[in-house]
Amino acid sequence: METTIEEQTCTAAIHGVLCRLGITPNYLGFFHAAYGALLAAEDPQRLLLVTKWIYPAVAKRYGTTCKAVERNIRSAIAIAWKCNPGLLMELSGFQRAERPKNAQFLAMLAAHCTRSVSVETPAIE
Repeated sequence: METTIEEQTCTAAIHGVLCRLGITPNYLGFFHAAYGALLAAEDPQRLLLVTKWIYPAVAKRYGTTCKAVERNIRSAIAIAWKCNPGLLMELSGFQRAERPKNAQFLAMLAAHCTRSVSVETPAIE
């Protein structure tokens, strides 16, 4: 499977922000959230039905169940909320009284990815 420069930039941006949030690659949620966010960045409409469009694709890629994907992303969010709530607030763009839901978290990561790609990819004039 061949990846584009944009996908590589996006993946690197997502991995970087996940690590800054305290979610390291030793958690399954790291990979599940990263791939889910990449899918959401490719097609933001997927965020409308994460249980139908994102979780099954992530589960298939990692050989697990949709329920496990949902749980692992939720665990990753709990880690981020505990380790670096300030960065989580920065990514969401506003103060939060409670940690984000899975779809909100994936949307924040996808938006970060999109911003990173637009900064890295020069406009063609």
